[in-house]
Amino acid sequence: MKIGFDNEKYLKIQKEKILERIKMFDNKLYLEFGGKIFDDLHASRVLPGFKPDSKIQLLKTLKDDLEIIFCISAKDIERHKIRADHGITYDMDLLRIIDKLSKLGLTVSSVVITQFTGQASANTFKNKLERLNIKTYIHTYTKGYPTDVDVIVSDEGYGANPYIETTKPLVVVSAPGPGSGKLATCLSQLYHEYKRNVKAGYAKFETFPVWDLSLKHPVNVAYEAATADLKDVNMIDAFHLDAYGITAVNYNRDLEVFPVLKNILYKITGEIIYKSPTDMGVNMIGKCIIDDEVVQEASKQEIIRRYYHSLCDYKKGLLDLEVSQRIKVLMDELNISLDDRKVVKAAIEKAKEKDTHVIAIQLEDGKIITGKTSKIMSCSSSMIINSIKYLAHIDDEIHLIAPVILNPIIKLKKDIYENSGVLSLHDVLIALSICAATNPMVEKALSKIKELQFLDAHSTCMLPNSDLDILRKLKINVTSEPTYGTNNLYKK
Repeated sequence: MKIGFDNEKYLKIQKEKILERIKMFDNKLYLEFGGKIFDDLHASRVLPGFKPDSKIQLLKTLKDDLEIIFCISAKDIERHKIRADHGITYDMDLLRIIDKLSKLGLTVSSVVITQFTGQASANTFKNKLERLNIKTYIHTYTKGYPTDVDVIVSDEGYGANPYIETTKPLVVVSAPGPGSGKLATCLSQLYHEYKRNVKAGYAKFETFPVWDLSLKHPVNVAYEAATADLKDVNMIDAFHLDAYGITAVNYNRDLEVFPVLKNILYKITGEIIYKSPTDMGVNMIGKCIIDDEVVQEASKQEIIRRYYHSLCDYKKGLLDLEVSQRIKVLMDELNISLDDRKVVKAAIEKAKEKDTHVIAIQLEDGKIITGKTSKIMSCSSSMIINSIKYLAHIDDEIHLIAPVILNPIIKLKKDIYENSGVLSLHDVLIALSICAATNPMVEKALSKIKELQFLDAHSTCMLPNSDLDILRKLKINVTSEPTYGTNNLYKK
């Protein structure tokens, strides 16, 4: 993989900026943490060289002075909102994240359930957290928001929320997804801190958009594509331009809320702390791009991926058609074609040739490997087997799964799953693992599976959730045509 981003430099200078920001205040900073705290695969895709765990590595260097508050919206709990990259609900993802942070020695001091209006499911989740010994708070909608600053910054507004006890100088406020109430939680805490004569501060850790890249730089356009369902639009930060004469990029929601936020901060602190939304941010991404050409190409590929994801989500009834139409406009602005994603053409052509569904993957050396749906194997399973054979220099005619292992699995599936003996990707990986115990050749092939991480793949049909979940875990960047693999109305 060609590298376009210096991850070590990023960790160093981003940490320095955070420490500088803490010193601006009374050694107490509430840092709104945007994006994914773990597994920031979007950043790693558009910035080759950015490590998906960079944010965690950064926080680990600050852990002695750090604690974490997590926000989750009661609305998201109530409607069982799903994190697309993991296929689990926000509340379950929150538990997953807390587990992972705890194992790394990072302290999650509390959870805040925001936007609470009495949702029964949110109450149930609160009970669950408390019985797991996780300190949990409830925040309701802020009275007076967004127009009546006098009410917002009063005991009726932010003062109506309970104060969240914290002890460390840096308090990271994060969430499993957008719209979780991170900003309101930070400002509520600021209100309470000032009432306690603690001159705490607020700042924002946001990876995208990158303020010091151009408005139409593919990295910033890829962010628009990624948030097309939220209707985020990148814009020039006019506040920053007026204050400093410097062009900076921000996005519409931050720009729209800034006048109100500026007034709220002034009402709480008695000072004008920030002159623009860009001022609030701590973002050194742009300083760490070392090969702009590599980064631009990677970002264009991400825009195509987002386009395909939106088409599939529309087909599933999860999104409006408007989302994919917006991404198509972004593609046209950058003169991006679907043909720029090489695995798309390869998959479609092979599917026509074989008259069945096919998935294609492009390996690091440029070689494209395909796998087709057969009577005994899903296309994903075939693709993985064919790929690791190629990487291990094993002849295509050699079968990796011994019949003594294969046949009982097929028989069992036919007996249990309504005569369907098709092996899923999960079935195949388990079978390969069993065969690897006695066959060194299979063991060698299976060891190559890690070399598939971050490669591009495309399927001519939407894959079953079980296969898709494993491909995600393998960190393969898979897209699909917005077509179902079967005519069955019930999809697994």
